Amino acid sequence: MIAHRGDSAHAPENTRLAFELALAAGTDAIETDLWLTADGELVCHHDATLERMTGDPRRIDALDFDALRRLTVRSPRFPDAPDQRIPSLAETLAWVPDSVLLVLEIKDPRIVEPAFARRLVAVIADRMAQRGVVAIAFDPALLAALRRIAPELALGRIVMRNPLPTAFTELLGVNYRLLQLNPLYVWLAHRRGRWVAPFDPDLDARLPRYLRIGVDAVLTNDPGRTRRRIAALRSARQEGG
Repeated sequence: MIAHRGDSAHAPENTRLAFELALAAGTDAIETDLWLTADGELVCHHDATLERMTGDPRRIDALDFDALRRLTVRSPRFPDAPDQRIPSLAETLAWVPDSVLLVLEIKDPRIVEPAFARRLVAVIADRMAQRGVVAIAFDPALLAALRRIAPELALGRIVMRNPLPTAFTELLGVNYRLLQLNPLYVWLAHRRGRWVAPFDPDLDARLPRYLRIGVDAVLTNDPGRTRRRIAALRSARQEGG
């Protein structure tokens, strides 16, 4: 189970609170998104601009990290949540135990430039040694660049169209529709040594099928609910023989 931007059903996404709630819910992994600030700090935030989460219309890469830290993350979905800040990747690594996989989506294409890629590798080196981190992206060119610079870093491709598991990466974050188009997708991926984690806007409806076909993980905004649902489905299967 991968908590999408932390427990984003109960806290502002990609914040310490969201990550801590995901850990409390028993998630196996936390997914977050990476951008670079103007002074080259790796930070966890989904959008290129700050407006949706802070009300500031500027881009992340227009501010240095100190200026970014002065902004408060708020969400109208969670009016009673305590104020949060946009965290750095280094802070997130300190908060998340080594036993929990970190899934880092590369949003800022500058991250694969050699100097910044080496900085990323330096920050996550301890996790890499324990196989506790994977970097993912939509763009295969970004992933290929990372592979050249850090061949020991596990990679994941977010797959939107190809109904065959042909990507060179270890993880396939696959659009749920492709699993419908190709019922053998998971089987083929496993034959090639790949992990499969579907992303699905209606996870509850298709979760029983994902358990049947043997996906390796599911992406969820509500890890507590998903964990309970998985437990109930497995219990029902055992009772049914």
